[in-house]
Amino acid sequence: MARKFFGTDGVRGTANKYPMTADMALKIGAAAGRYFRNDGSNGHRVVIGKDTRLSGYMFENALTAGLTSTGMNVLLLGPIPTPAVGLLTTSMRADLGIMISASHNPAMDNGIKFFGPDGFKLSDEAEAEIERLMESEIEPAQANNIGRAKRIDDGRFRYAERLKGTFPAGMRLDGLKVVIDCANGAGYKVAPEVLWELGATVIPVGTAPDGFNINEGCGSTSPRTAAETIVTHGADVGICLDGDADRVMILDENGEVADGDQIMGLFATRWAEQGRLNGGTLVATVMSNLGLERHLEDKGLKLLRTSVGDRYVVEGMRAGGFNLGGEQSGHIVMSDFATTGDGLLAGLQFLAAMIETGKRASELCRVFETVPQMLKNVRYGDGADPLGELSVKAAIASAEEALVGKGRLLIRKSGTEPLIRVMAECVDDALLEKVVDSIVAEVEAVATVSA
Repeated sequence: MARKFFGTDGVRGTANKYPMTADMALKIGAAAGRYFRNDGSNGHRVVIGKDTRLSGYMFENALTAGLTSTGMNVLLLGPIPTPAVGLLTTSMRADLGIMISASHNPAMDNGIKFFGPDGFKLSDEAEAEIERLMESEIEPAQANNIGRAKRIDDGRFRYAERLKGTFPAGMRLDGLKVVIDCANGAGYKVAPEVLWELGATVIPVGTAPDGFNINEGCGSTSPRTAAETIVTHGADVGICLDGDADRVMILDENGEVADGDQIMGLFATRWAEQGRLNGGTLVATVMSNLGLERHLEDKGLKLLRTSVGDRYVVEGMRAGGFNLGGEQSGHIVMSDFATTGDGLLAGLQFLAAMIETGKRASELCRVFETVPQMLKNVRYGDGADPLGELSVKAAIASAEEALVGKGRLLIRKSGTEPLIRVMAECVDDALLEKVVDSIVAEVEAVATVSA
């Protein structure tokens, strides 16, 4: 069954434009409330966190109204990272966790992500049932059974203590100068606090959110400011989070960026050497670089690829009993510690590796040689289906034929934005550019006509 509202990571779109309207948020809240409060009792609760977008206030209130109307009790956490919502859903014995965030997207977007009582993101089946309830007549609670809502002030501190507990016992960050870029997002308070409390000299970037500047010229999708700050202050390392702090990019002492593939390659290698890598397997998506796969094979390890989206990585990890996975974009999932990607947690593990090995960040950030990879995005209009056009199909077929034995091609629709993502890998740079551009040109032509 095709889903109408949910993408690869909840519901997402431009604020105050369908489907990200207050009215829809109320319906989503009521449907989710009815789905989880299915026995009529008043003991059900939901925790709600958000990032720093202005529209977060609107969606927080609308969701609360929908949830309480069906008898759910709401605990409001305020601005807090997405992984904290997964953690607090379980630790506070909630039936449901909700994060209001559009992650790395611009400030005008927003989204709603769901976590089940086990702290993991909801399954496709659960989301499909919530969609079905949204399109039906949702039965409200009786007047005497309407839920309550209250603010929780210590959620951030609970999360911070959990993070510090994942750091090796007795280890400190004294003597390390760390740039932490919080993208003016959900981690803007907790990330610098945790690093400072562990002993680091902290240089904060992106810690002055105003409702509109989340991810703007900062964070994991725009690490230039952090890189310049590292060089200016002579810092040892940089940690760049995204808007909801579930992604990370690591920057070395020269300001050079290591993406999720390099970080996963480092952790997988170290964990295997320490006997900690379950099944000798790393779980990553189809987007991860071919160089990572070759590196793991050289170490006698395996790479299990999944569909794009950290939820699918987690599903692959849980199905196989694996404990390390993630995405090239910086979602790093360590199930020994967390139920979802956690940028600050991954950053702490990288810092621990620096201390344990005595190596500089630049020595740990280059685990393998990447195969040249090119990714281009093409935006298309509502209702368009560029990948269904014959001219686009022909361009893709021609590109696949050209890459046989030389590389690989991946074409997909984004699950969070109206984009066609065209990605290819090839050792021949000229051929790489040629095949990507040929497909992009056809998609753009179709998208222009559709618009």
